[in-house]
Amino acid sequence: MNKTAKISALSLSILLLGAGAAQLAAAADEHSRPEAARVERPQARAAPGRPGGQVLDSRYNHGRYYPPVGTVRPSLPEGYRPYFRGGNPYYFSGGIWYAPRGPGFAVVYPPVGLVIGVLPPFYSTVWFGGVPYYYADNVYYSWQPDQNGYAVVDPPDNADAPSQPPADATPAQQDLIIYPKNGQSKDQQAADQFECHTWAKGQTGFDPTQPGGGAPGGAAMNRSNYDRAMSACLQARGYQVN
Repeated sequence: MNKTAKISALSLSILLLGAGAAQLAAAADEHSRPEAARVERPQARAAPGRPGGQVLDSRYNHGRYYPPVGTVRPSLPEGYRPYFRGGNPYYFSGGIWYAPRGPGFAVVYPPVGLVIGVLPPFYSTVWFGGVPYYYADNVYYSWQPDQNGYAVVDPPDNADAPSQPPADATPAQQDLIIYPKNGQSKDQQAADQFECHTWAKGQTGFDPTQPGGGAPGGAAMNRSNYDRAMSACLQARGYQVN
């Protein structure tokens, strides 16, 4: 073999060795990549007991699930109601408050002083010093007669130690146990309860969110009339009411 042939054979051997080393390195990289991916980008999962990433609000035995503050959705739920405070828009649906954020809407806390006409469909009545507060999703509401509505207020100073309700206090609206028979969504349930509450209040003059029901006469009888009207309205919309 002449000198030129030897040089060519040697070059070919070097190229073959380099290609083999590259293949081994690539195989080693492919072998290690899935493990690195699992460490750097773990799969997000909802915590147990928090369906859809929602969080249980157990304060005062409220027992409802809500999306965490800061959660962003691309559009507002059906049946939302718009409010404004300080020139800024807020949107209310099913006890949850939203505000615009980028192209979507984020879950927020409403500003103190914002007034709504009707309480959330699911709320807990909590008493402090003989005064009722209405609570849902870490927000407190208080009846404001001069504004004929319920204002968002700061938590009471003794928020961790509620008192017993007065003897003449009436049960709250959520005492009715309501089951959707037609697979109604939570948003639809909230809208139906809001509209039925408004109708029942208009028919009877009784408002279970106010001390004594806000109506003259016997509280027990007025409450019974309200419950019957509320039940009839909900049953007509496909709910079972107990």
